[in-house]
Amino acid sequence: MNQDVRNLEPRALWNNFADLNAVPRPSKKEERVIRFIKEFGQRLGLETYEDEIGNVIIKKPASPGMENRRTVAIQSHLDMVHQKNADTNFDFDTQGIEMFVDGDWVRARGTTLGADNGLGVASMMTLLAAQDLAHPPLEALFTVDEETGMTGALGLKGGLLEADIMLNLDTEDDHELTIGCAGGVDITATGSYAQEDAPADWQGYKLAVKGLTGGHSGMDIHLGRGNANKLMNRLLLQASEAFGLRIAAIDGGSLRNAIPRESFAQIAIPAAAAAAFTAFVEEQKAVLQSEHKTTDPNLQVTLEAVQLPAKLADAAFTGKLLRAIYACPNGIYRMSPDIAQLVQTSNNLARVLVQEGTYTLMCLTRSSVDSEKMDLALAIRSAFELAGAEVKFSGAYPGWTPRPDAAIVQLMRELYRSKFNAEPDVNACHAGLECGILGANYPGMEMISFGPNIRGAHSPDEKVQISSVQKYWDFLLDTLSRIPEKA
Repeated sequence: MNQDVRNLEPRALWNNFADLNAVPRPSKKEERVIRFIKEFGQRLGLETYEDEIGNVIIKKPASPGMENRRTVAIQSHLDMVHQKNADTNFDFDTQGIEMFVDGDWVRARGTTLGADNGLGVASMMTLLAAQDLAHPPLEALFTVDEETGMTGALGLKGGLLEADIMLNLDTEDDHELTIGCAGGVDITATGSYAQEDAPADWQGYKLAVKGLTGGHSGMDIHLGRGNANKLMNRLLLQASEAFGLRIAAIDGGSLRNAIPRESFAQIAIPAAAAAAFTAFVEEQKAVLQSEHKTTDPNLQVTLEAVQLPAKLADAAFTGKLLRAIYACPNGIYRMSPDIAQLVQTSNNLARVLVQEGTYTLMCLTRSSVDSEKMDLALAIRSAFELAGAEVKFSGAYPGWTPRPDAAIVQLMRELYRSKFNAEPDVNACHAGLECGILGANYPGMEMISFGPNIRGAHSPDEKVQISSVQKYWDFLLDTLSRIPEKA
């Protein structure tokens, strides 16, 4: 089925994307893709270097006649978000992504596609291998672990790159030129709780919230999509107050940067309340489906009677945990007062795991204002600490301050106008791009981010538009051909 992708134009780019997607590349398990990229550069006879973090740098001299142009770094990340539908049998650690063509789009079968940021990586591979393209001296920077901590960008040392322009290929709308982004911080709350024997006259159930749209917790947070962890908690808290519900286990969400699509809970209630509880779930199902009919039309709430769990969380803990999760902010916290329609600060309650006497709650808080980011993080920490959790912050990274007057921004804005007879959307985004981090060790570097149309990133609905890839590729080539001479 990936053969269809290899027939697309520009063929070299799509072939490289197919080759890349045959290599498993989950975050923090990038050994195989690092080796793949290093061998690619070495086969081309290009200077290839791996730093101590695992980032790979491949340098290519300028094409004939462009030796005196400014050196350009082109940058993308090697890792991809691994998400699959619950009914998809797929092992991300061993299998390559199964792609297929659907009209003007390329999709994957039941999993994330890896267009984020695989199209950028494939573009860089194509530029490095090409013999007939006009370009200045190039430094291709392939970073690792962007999706779960940006440790590759954080660990990149100054002095490894000579470029004073960076083209980041990690934007997901082909009419956008991104010149700023949000920073972020990971929040992890952990703790333990007492368990009690389940009363013999109680009934066990499996409650599921699933079928939500999900998506990127930065780029899609303004769309108001349902968060499975929050919706599940809403049901559980109300049922605990009405029926004395107790928890045996909760397993909701997965990665910090993905809006949770599914949550599953093993619970128990007094058997005498079974009929009323079943009616309550049906009533709340209708309420949630009505509230989310536009954003999450496939939302499902299911209830299944199962064997009574042997152990349940004690009642006091159940109340504290559910209230803490209820109090945790989720979604947009504040819009930018300076940039129209830009989310300034948000939080994603990404993971809720409760089982066998321990629990873990995970959030990703984002903001383009570092002080506001930490203010919201402290509010979330306070809510979880009131429930008795130990809360830690980690993986903090800075935002990227826009420089709209930079020469590369002006060049690409004018080029876009002339090529497409339209005005590009020059903006800042709420995602966490690596440019802000990289700029800390390369403060004089001009940076800009762009890319093809990608929809549903970080979810199994991810797809990339074929015609947009052609548009983006032509724009990238024309940009490189117009890089000015060194001062």
